[in-house]
Formats: sequence, structure tokens, C-alpha cells
Amino acid sequence: MTPSPLAVVLLVVTLVATAALGVWWQRRQGVVRAARGRGSASPAAAVAGPAPVDWSAHGVALAERRTFVQFSAELCAPCRATARVLRDVSAAHPDVTHREMDVDDHLDLVRAFGILRTPTVLVLDAEGREVARASGGMNRAQALAALAVADPGARPASVPGS
Repeated sequence: MTPSPLAVVLLVVTLVATAALGVWWQRRQGVVRAARGRGSASPAAAVAGPAPVDWSAHGVALAERRTFVQFSAELCAPCRATARVLRDVSAAHPDVTHREMDVDDHLDLVRAFGILRTPTVLVLDAEGREVARASGGMNRAQALAALAVADPGARPASVPGS
């Protein structure tokens, strides 16, 4: 029994569409975007009110310059790799810190910030406002790019291995 030409065409179209979707998905991993309304209140402010989130109530001590807040899940392999990268970058920049938060334990923040996948990294300014974010696994270059997007006037030093 030979397959019909229509079945072959449908199979090829499906394979091409799947490959294109895979490439698109891979290219979005760790892409850093400036927060909407950069310099103003975070997207959460529209939900929670005009004041920034009280991060200290969630166990986050804000750094002098920037804070990486990483939303992770227990069974997320890219989350562990991203956490290692952000710890390394934070260690190389004394005015930057990293805090990992489990999405299951912080559903209020997940909803307020519209977190749809893990890992998602928010870059906060010294007052706790979101200035940039990235979804998906991040490498060192992307983490440094997040600092640059969040603070365009500063040029962060490179981290070995980036």
C-alpha cells in the first residue's frame, strides 16, 4: 500500500512546521526584554497598586544596583543551570544579587508579574521595580545583557566563560 500524495504533503508540511516552531522556541530562550513602561512602576504595580512590591516580605534583600529574582520550579533543569549562571554573575558584581524563588511558594508574585514559564528572571532596580525580564534558560552573555538593558549607562564587566 503506497501513501497518497496528499498524505505525503501533509507529513512534510507538519515536519517543516514542527521544525520551524522548534527553532522559534529555541531562539526565545533567555531573551532579555526591557520592562513595559521602563523607569515607571512594574507590570505588577497595575495589579498590586502604585507602590512596588515589598520584596523583603518575600525574603528578597535588594542589591545596591540590580537584583535578579528567578522564578523556578523544583523539577526544572533549565532553572538549575540558570541559577548557577546568575550566582556566578552576581558574585562578579558586588552591587548585584540573585534570589531564586519557587513558583509554588510565591503564587501571588507569579500572578502579579504574569509569570507563565520557568525559569523567568526579573531584573529589579534598587527600589524593587522591574526593569527587565527574561524567560527560559539564560547563559552568562544573556545575564550580562540583562544588566545592560536594565542599566544602559553602565557596562558590566564580563564574566569568565561568557
